Order: sequence, then structure tokens, then C-alpha cells
Amino acid sequence: MAEEAALEVRNVKKRFGSVEAVRGVSLEVQKGEVFALLGPNGAGKTTLIKMILGLFPPTEGEILVMGKNPRIHRDEVRRMVGWVPQELTIDRLLTGRENLMLQAGIYHLPGPLARRRVEEVLQLVGLEGAAHRPAYTYSGGMRKRLDLAMGLIHRPPLLLLDEPTLGLDIYTRRSLWDTIRAIQREGTTILLTTHYLEEADALCQRVAILHQGTLQALDTPEALKRQFGQETIRLEVQPSTPEDEREALQRLAHALGKRQGFSLIQPRDNHLFLAVSSHAEAVPQVLEVAREEGVELAAIVCLRPSLDDVFVELTGKSLRGGERAS
Repeated sequence: MAEEAALEVRNVKKRFGSVEAVRGVSLEVQKGEVFALLGPNGAGKTTLIKMILGLFPPTEGEILVMGKNPRIHRDEVRRMVGWVPQELTIDRLLTGRENLMLQAGIYHLPGPLARRRVEEVLQLVGLEGAAHRPAYTYSGGMRKRLDLAMGLIHRPPLLLLDEPTLGLDIYTRRSLWDTIRAIQREGTTILLTTHYLEEADALCQRVAILHQGTLQALDTPEALKRQFGQETIRLEVQPSTPEDEREALQRLAHALGKRQGFSLIQPRDNHLFLAVSSHAEAVPQVLEVAREEGVELAAIVCLRPSLDDVFVELTGKSLRGGERAS
């Protein structure tokens, strides 16, 4: 018999008056995986998370957390879920250890267990050396790690993270990714929302893309990129005068445009970008056409599709909020 999923969402709909915020979403999050919900503002991500937390019920459909329905077993579900919202929940005047002891009290952990759990999560998020300091002395990344520890204090099997690295610089974000991976290795299932598509690509075993309350796609990042993305080649010609470079790129673009398997032929500065069906099939043709046209290439760079390409293909806009370029 298949193992019970950590989270099941079964044909869930949520209406607020005449507005349908979630429109028949179904998905499963397996135990032990990191799963991302991607979507622009208004896609239904926050509404779905609030239904998982039992803050309000679905209009239609069913949600199960470790087999329990939040509408029926609200207290039990809340003990099984850790919630780290986008806004920091820590008290800046308390030390890291004091913040965690306060959170342990909210979950009614007895004193010896609370103290043991505090030390465990401090070590897990790498804050044991700063636990005695007030939180206002922490860097942004340290505060985020303390917030993660707050969500883990009661050892929930499912952790919900809303934009866990929003506003952090790339170095701090990558450090926090290591912390999230360490949490996963402890056996925690993680559901996160993020506006950083490279974050979902780096961390998540599967991603779900929501748009206007509907589920547009659900698969591994690699599978989505293969299905919806486009392989690209960037060509650079040998340096010469700008006029010669432009003329060489125009000859290449014209000649390659007559071949099958090339599209979106776009000269830009001293580069030519080609959308191709397969790098392996396209590169030999590029070399052949360059020889025929007498164009000496300085570089052929094969670019693989990104989750941003997938997102634009499915929703018509960048996750950062921009519309698809026409």
C-alpha cells in the first residue's frame, strides 16, 4: 500500500462572494520532499496555505494533512504544521534562546523538553553561538534562520514557508538554502512559496505553478523545463569592426532562417540568439552554415531553459510581475 502523502489537496475551490480565488486545485506533497507553489500575486497561493492551516474552510473539495482534515481536526493539524510567514515573528528585544522558549510555551512543551528542543533547533539553523544575543543584533539572514527555528520548535512533520528568503542578498539566500536542506534531511516535509525561480529550481523536488486560481502545471523542475522551455544557442563572431560583426550576424541569421529547427533568430549587439529544438542537432548545422557563409565564430554557448521561461510560457508574465514581451 502506498505511503500516505504529507499533504493532499483534492479539487479545492474557495470563493469570496463572487470572486473565486482557488478554482479546483488538486495536488499531493509527498513525505520528505521540498515542494514549491509558484505564482504571481493573486494566483491563490496564500488562500491555499490558509486553508491548509485551517484558518478558513474550502468552499468545495477537501484538504488532508497527514491524513487529517483541518476542518475537523484543527488543533491536531496545527500541531503537525509549522508556519513561517513572510513577516518576521520574532521579538527583537529577546535573545534567540528566549524567543524560542516563548514559542515552546505556546505549544505547551514541558520545561525539560522545551529546553532540549531549543538547543536542537539552534544547532540545526546554525545559531547556537548567537543564542544569547538580543535578536535586534542579528543580521537579516540570522533573523530569518531564527524564524525558521520558531516554526520548528514543536517538531512538525510539515513546514510551510512563505517567501523564506525575500529581500536577502544572494549570498545570504544561498546560506539559508543550506539550512532548508538541513531541515529536509531531518525528515521534515517542506512546502514553500517563492518569487525566486532559481530558488525553486535549486531546492525543490517538484513545483506547482498557479495562475488565477488554477493549477497550470505540476512536475519536477527538469521535466517542466523539458516540456515548456526552449533550448537556446548564443553565437558570437570573431571581433572585428562593428560593421563587419553586424553584417556577419545578419548573414548567419538569414542562412539559418532557411533551415528547419531554428526559430526566434534575434541579433543583439554582437550576439545572435537562436531558439532550437535540440542543442545536439543544432550545433553541427550552425558550424556548417558558418563555414558556408565564411563567418568565423568566437563562441557557441548552449543555454538551457529556466523555470522563468516555463513560467512565462504558462502564464504570459514573469513571476516578478512583468507582462510577456510582445
